[in-house]
Amino acid sequence: MNRKLYEFFTFGKAAEGWAAGQSSVFDLKSNDLRPDGWTSADAAGLPIFPAVVRYDELKRGAVEHAMRVTVRRSRRAYVHPATHFASRLTDENLPRMGERLRLRADFDVRCFSPEVQTILTGLKKYGMLVADNGIEWAISVTPDPRIPVLHDELRKVKGSDFEVVVAPK
Repeated sequence: MNRKLYEFFTFGKAAEGWAAGQSSVFDLKSNDLRPDGWTSADAAGLPIFPAVVRYDELKRGAVEHAMRVTVRRSRRAYVHPATHFASRLTDENLPRMGERLRLRADFDVRCFSPEVQTILTGLKKYGMLVADNGIEWAISVTPDPRIPVLHDELRKVKGSDFEVVVAPK
């Protein structure tokens, strides 16, 4: 086992064979980040798979890692662990790629389904990383027919329910 993660963006069959618009290799034996300024299949330069919610986590009732989130608009900036930005906007009120947002500890999760409670509890402890531009406040979940549609419930959680986690210097 080589303990490497391979991720691709716009991967598919082309006239000359298989092709990808972008490919990234992450060494899972290391905590090294991609070089500053480098993107990946994820706009922020982060690996995607380690930050998505998986069926086994929902079934177990615990998501024990930071989650990946997309926002509609981001700032032309990034903060580690991100290594790349994906915007021309400079508005200081917009999140940077790599921004870690954590669900406030006092947010009541009891009125949500067990699956969404699992996600929200993980967001209280590990938070989520702004990873790409896309659907507003969309947490990435693996495509799995065993996972129920969670969007309607998750949309009840607002941006004001989160706090920005500032890493120590």
